[in-house]
Amino acid sequence: MKLHVVHDTHYAYTPAVETAQHIVHLKPRDTPSQRLLRHALVVTPAEAHRGERIDVYGNTRTFFALQSAHEELRVVADSVVLTAVPAPAPLGPGASPAWEAVREQFRFRAGGGWDAATEFVFASEYVPRHDDFVAYARPSCPPGRTVLDAAHDLMRRIHAEFRYESDATEVDTPTLQALALRRGVCQDFAHIMVACMRSIGIPARYVSGYLLTTPPPGRPRLVGSDASHAWVEVYAPAPGGGPGAWYGFDPTNDRAPGEDYIVLAVGRDFGDVSPMRGLLFGGGEHHLEVGVTVEPVA
Repeated sequence: MKLHVVHDTHYAYTPAVETAQHIVHLKPRDTPSQRLLRHALVVTPAEAHRGERIDVYGNTRTFFALQSAHEELRVVADSVVLTAVPAPAPLGPGASPAWEAVREQFRFRAGGGWDAATEFVFASEYVPRHDDFVAYARPSCPPGRTVLDAAHDLMRRIHAEFRYESDATEVDTPTLQALALRRGVCQDFAHIMVACMRSIGIPARYVSGYLLTTPPPGRPRLVGSDASHAWVEVYAPAPGGGPGAWYGFDPTNDRAPGEDYIVLAVGRDFGDVSPMRGLLFGGGEHHLEVGVTVEPVA
């Protein structure tokens, strides 16, 4: 599926900002199931400097600096992406290792081997490891259940037991608080699922991106469309050894990501993949408007 996405961010500052430096994650990734065909990032007023690099997780991180006073900032990312259905998580007995085996594989041992997924077992800024997450995850993890079946059940339970409420939380609401509230948005649900998996010793990472805004005929509109979206990937070693893989789970919509999803960035949590953040000199109050449009193209 070929998708066109426009992410339009507009800030109005009172009083004016003198100078500013910003980092954005607005360039979609190239993955086995996603190919970036075109991308443009337009900054108004024009930036004095811009740079781009690939971060440690394989995301494109764009830096730009504004060196003159400005009362407004507009950043428009315009991309065309060709997507395919990602490999589905293999479910059922024997399709992936038991969750206990994965936990043991990633348990720290001095002098032991290193797997790149190990980093996604540890706590991070937005995702603590905590006994409350262990307790919530436990019903999804009976002895011997495969790691991907456990993740699928956890996704299903979060979707069923939490209520999507856009004003229930803020960007910086602690994940433990969102767990207690049983309410939040896609960012909260993704953080909660990641925290549950990590707290029982399973590698899990946070994914930021978009959903197609137009639902297929006869299907309901998905929560999270017309906005940035967030979901989860869980790591599963191959049965019997060999390289493992990351598999996607969307607890907000109780489904696996499909060709109607666009991946922007992956990281330990929202802090690694924030669409836009910056350091400002001057200014005071600000007003933010964000618009996202995703549509299929011929």
